[in-house]
Amino acid sequence: MLWIKTLHIVLITSWFGGLFYLPRIFVNLADETDAAAQARLLRMADKLYRFMTILALLALGLGLWLWLGYGIGSGAGWMQAKLVVVVLLIGYHHACGSLLKKFHRQENRRSHVWFRWFNEVPVLLLLVGVALVVLKPF
Repeated sequence: MLWIKTLHIVLITSWFGGLFYLPRIFVNLADETDAAAQARLLRMADKLYRFMTILALLALGLGLWLWLGYGIGSGAGWMQAKLVVVVLLIGYHHACGSLLKKFHRQENRRSHVWFRWFNEVPVLLLLVGVALVVLKPF
């Protein structure tokens, strides 16, 4: 079980790396006017999104294994709250994919400032998620 927990933590950390960096690419894309630079940023964003999706699926799979297979957090209020955070993270990940598609279609209407604020969402979700797991407040 400890190896599964270790891999889960590493994969979650890696997934968050992507969740933090992809919106930073969006900040640059929203501000960029050079077509070659935009194409390079889009390639970077595409590769990152594909990689972080794999990380997310593996992290979620191991999390389910820990929860359902080993019963970690079963019936506990903190786990129910953490699952809400996980659903919000999946939604954020999906929103990043939707925004990336808009950039590809050149339909983005949001400013670099909006993307800077959007980039703060996973920070808050990480704070809440870690607090729930470590403190187990209920």
